[in-house]
Parts: sequence; C-alpha cells; structure tokens
Amino acid sequence: MSLKNRGIQIIGLGSVALACVVSAFTPACAETPTRECRVGADCATGICGDDGQCVREATPGVDSGIDADAASSTDGSTTDSPAGDSSLPGCTPNKDGTITAAEVPIAAGLHATYKIGTSANVSTAGDPGVGGKRIWDFSGAYANDQTVIVETQALTGKWYATKFAGATYASKLSVSKDVLGVFETSPGALLLRGVVSPTQGGATGTDLTYTPAVSVLKFPLTKDATWTTDATASGTGAGFDLTLFPTTEKYESKVDAEGTLKTPLGTFDVMRVAIVLTRKVTTGVVVTPTVVRSFAFVTECYGTVATVTSTDNEKNEEFTSAAEIRRLSP
Repeated sequence: MSLKNRGIQIIGLGSVALACVVSAFTPACAETPTRECRVGADCATGICGDDGQCVREATPGVDSGIDADAASSTDGSTTDSPAGDSSLPGCTPNKDGTITAAEVPIAAGLHATYKIGTSANVSTAGDPGVGGKRIWDFSGAYANDQTVIVETQALTGKWYATKFAGATYASKLSVSKDVLGVFETSPGALLLRGVVSPTQGGATGTDLTYTPAVSVLKFPLTKDATWTTDATASGTGAGFDLTLFPTTEKYESKVDAEGTLKTPLGTFDVMRVAIVLTRKVTTGVVVTPTVVRSFAFVTECYGTVATVTSTDNEKNEEFTSAAEIRRLSP
C-alpha cells in the first residue's frame, strides 16, 4: 500500500490549506446578537444598519451602505444587492484597488457560514468583464454541497497551544479531513504555522510544524503582487514520522485577477489570489512530487468569500474540476 493511500497526503494540506486557510470570516462574534440583515434588500425599509439590524424607518441622511448604482440594473429593475458593498462594524469598503490587513477580519472567535461542494465541475476562468476584469458566478449548487459553519478557534486550553506560542487562531482546513490549521497574524501577513489533529496522539494523529511559516496572505494585496514560501514540514503527519519521510512544500502565490464574484450571500468586488503548491515527499531515494492549484477570492471587510481547490497534479492554470469549492453563504 502506498504512503499516499495510507494518508501521508495529509501533509499537503496546502492542497486544502489555501482553500480554508485563507478563510477570513464575517465579523460576527458568538457574543454578538444575531444579525437581522447584511444588505438593505434584507429589510422592508431597504436600510441595514452597521449593527446588523434593520432600520425601521428611513431617515434623511441615513446611508444604507449599498451602492445605488450596483443595486439597480441598467433597465431600472432591482437586482441582488452586493453584500460586499454593505458596511460592517468598523469597516467600510473603499474599493481603492488595494486590500490592507486592516480591511480583512482576522482574529479568534469569528465564524462564517459557507456552502462547500466537493468533486465539483467549476469554471475558474469566469467571464470577461469591463477593463480587463472578470466576472465569476459561484452562487449556484455544486456537487455534494453542504452548509458548514467555519470558526476561528482560540488556542487557549488546546493541547497544541504551547507548541504554537503567539499563534492567533486555529481553524478546520477541510470538510473531508479532521485536522486544523494553526495561523498567526503578523505585521503584513497571515501565516500558516502548522497542522494538527483536534486531539493529541493516536495512530493516525497529525502534529506538523512548518519552517518557515507559510505566508498565506501578504498585505497589502494589489493586482500582480507575488510572494513565495519554501517550507519544510516536521513532526508527524497522519501517523507518519516525517524524519523518515522528509517533506518540503513550495507555495507560489500571485494576485492574478480582479473583478466581481457572486456567492450565495451576495456579489462582491474581489481580488483573486492564485496559489500553486508543489509538495515533495522523499521515500528512500525516491522523491514524489504533487502539484495542487487553488484560488482565494478576497474582498474588503469580509476577507475571503470563496475558494476553489484543484485535484492533485492539475496541469491547467484555469481548471474545471475542483476537489473543493466553498462560497460565503447566508
């Protein structure tokens, strides 16, 4: 039985890593009252307040936070209001072509709802838009869709907390693998420091550390920005001691496109981050490479609103078969 079949591929969680690792979340902490609305279209008055509650009576001078041009089509009919245009507490999109760290919610204690499909047919290329931008529509149903609440968990009290001192949060990486990515926010970057099992030990447990930590996002995000991380994985992956199976992972990232993306929650102005992961596992004298492609669609205030991850060894930069696709959902 091959190492891959026995689960050593879990080391390459970058294959899902950058699909969920990048998950930035709707800033709705558990202790915050349930949001009544996200966009003006959710309210009878057409106005959604910054606190997530409908404004009961329209008041002169009150801004609904919705781009009026985007809320209506050219023929005057009403269309879906772009959720990405709605003001969230402490953040209002300025659409200046740059996404800074301050414009992306990254912290412990956040959660968001995603629709997640697996083994799905997709179109990562999208359609041509105005001015060289693109239009993507991921709002429909995909194969094996399920609704999942994704959380950023504090490390306090976790078995791996001391191992990753200074880390910011942990979050589940995939619907198909019971492992967590451990992340740290640093000045100008979101870092993946390791991958762990929710509970310690076990014959197939995972306890991985990356050296150096993987730069998942580097801020500010601007069109054509690039960054690369060459990391070595150490520890245990799916029960395998990596001192016996030396493993390296190279992450090549680029903000390669921008445009609009439609999700089940709404339509957003996004920058697309393309990530190519090349993972190499050495067994004796044999080096086995695996290449995985993924895209993260990032917007101001909400962070990552969708991700698409390819199957292993996808050769095309734009692909049509996804191992996983996730989209922000109501």
